[in-house]
Amino acid sequence: MRASFPSPSEGVIHLGPVPLRAYAFFILIGILISIVTAERRMQARGYRKGLVLDIAVWAVPFGIVGGRLYHVITDNQLYFRKGRDPVQALEIWHGGLGIWGAISLGALGAYIGARRNRDEVVFSDLADSLAPGIPLAQAVGRLGNYFNQELYGKPSGLPWAVEIDPAHREARYADVATYQPTFLYELLWDVGTAGLVLWAERRFKLGLGRAFALYVATYCVGRFWIEALRIDEAHTFLGLRLNDYTAIALFLLSVAYIVLRRPRQTDLPEPDTDLPEPDTDLPEPDTDHSPDHHPVAEFASDGPGEPRSP
Repeated sequence: MRASFPSPSEGVIHLGPVPLRAYAFFILIGILISIVTAERRMQARGYRKGLVLDIAVWAVPFGIVGGRLYHVITDNQLYFRKGRDPVQALEIWHGGLGIWGAISLGALGAYIGARRNRDEVVFSDLADSLAPGIPLAQAVGRLGNYFNQELYGKPSGLPWAVEIDPAHREARYADVATYQPTFLYELLWDVGTAGLVLWAERRFKLGLGRAFALYVATYCVGRFWIEALRIDEAHTFLGLRLNDYTAIALFLLSVAYIVLRRPRQTDLPEPDTDLPEPDTDLPEPDTDHSPDHHPVAEFASDGPGEPRSP
């Protein structure tokens, strides 16, 4: 018998008598991790406590709506094809948040929140403070995919292959039981991305939004090769899935930002203009230039005590 690991029998976590959808639970935990991480990093930069939470009030709802919109638009056949129920497009607890839409609209929400606190926050500082926390949040969110038995990869006999119940299998692989756990690969890649951002930030003194750009670029690299393993239905063009093109475009933009964004004169600290006033209480110079008092005459004489004859 080949080794593999089973999937959860249901996508519900019971907190005592309260049933909670695992997908929603892990998304919420991921959001909390992202906020707490950014809050601590912003305080380390000298910002006030609670500022990130004020901004998150805008960023989180925008991110959730953006993630769902991206998923529904790019996978509209799941909801609007003949025989499908369009109402299911609203049932977010069954899974389906596109990270590209979540980051895009989430960034818009964060910008709005930052603008409302524009006297307190520099937006690039906020972005860099979020850089390691977001991939950690994504990693936790992938556990929800595991509970939902979704976003797995090609059939596999590897020892770490995941078992998928018949009800969750793709029709063309109805008789295959084990698959590549691509959600696990992405989870591990996300954790590695967070570690890389933290290391590079210290090693290369990243700032001005470049730490965030590094997160985006690194995530895109991982998403590109992971997409090649997935078998869920997706739109393709010239042999690549839509998410591949999104990853390529964002990778190039992020790398260009890292390379081209360099500190300008306006980004450097202001010079210290609070210098001490010059000391004006100096003794007055000797203005008596008579021969008897000329300093040269005192040291250039024909003899001791005698001035030199003209």
